[in-house]
Amino acid sequence: MDVLGTPKTWELVDRLLMLAIDEDIGPQDATTVTLIPENASLQAAYVSRAEGIVSGLEVAARFFQKLNPDVIFTASCKDGDPIRSCMAIATVKGPARSVLTGERISLNLLQRMSGIATLTHSYIDKVSGTKAKILDTRKTTPGLRILEKMAVVHGGGTNHRMGLYDMVLVKDNHLPLISDGKEAEVVGSAVSIRNAILLTRERSALPVMVEVDTMQQYEEALACEPDFILLDNMSPDTMNKAVLMADEALASGKKRPQLEASGGINLDTVRAAAESGVDRISVGALTHSAIALDIGLDYLNAEK
Repeated sequence: MDVLGTPKTWELVDRLLMLAIDEDIGPQDATTVTLIPENASLQAAYVSRAEGIVSGLEVAARFFQKLNPDVIFTASCKDGDPIRSCMAIATVKGPARSVLTGERISLNLLQRMSGIATLTHSYIDKVSGTKAKILDTRKTTPGLRILEKMAVVHGGGTNHRMGLYDMVLVKDNHLPLISDGKEAEVVGSAVSIRNAILLTRERSALPVMVEVDTMQQYEEALACEPDFILLDNMSPDTMNKAVLMADEALASGKKRPQLEASGGINLDTVRAAAESGVDRISVGALTHSAIALDIGLDYLNAEK
């Protein structure tokens, strides 16, 4: 499920914003308290210095409400909209101390989230005309995952699992350590993918994904009808064979898992992966390698 549709999303965002305020401002902004009159007011505009997809407007508005409810943050577009260079995307108006104090946090939020949304949109463009969805991963900045995954959605992407708690994903490093409950100690040899899936079905009602990196593993997983199969570092030709086998399974009355390409996917290779016929493509670079979109805050007027 996309984080935008999750009830706890804004609860998590609020906690993060309070941490950001404590981290950057602490007990006070020493400079503004020392130099800026308490009754001064200020108006400023957030202006994009580059083309991209905007993200973080709703979060920035929420931030100022927590910092000082007297600050009015007004967006001139909405999250997910394309923006151009020199475009004013929002204005902020209110007590000068609060506007100055909140400048860096609000810009950090908008720049980081818009950078992720913009990169995500670039991947979406690359797979246009195919059925493949572009998904993020857990390769996010610790503590900022909710914001980064929101930005992926604003860029047109789809969220993978939020954390370790909302899906069972069986990887090769799990297999040697899986116990069927009959032995007290790990025996040191990997259990089969089939046994891992069967045990998961017995013990959990969560969706099941299995990672495979060979066609032998894939055939074993496909026969067990998991919800998803992750095709790790496979060539487009191999992935296409996997797609055809999954379609044949569906035609014979079996469950067809969603097939996901992963591993080494970049803007140069994502099109070939999509054209293999996979349903999903997960890209860690969406969040771990996005460059912040250049957005500045231009002061319009000040009153003392």
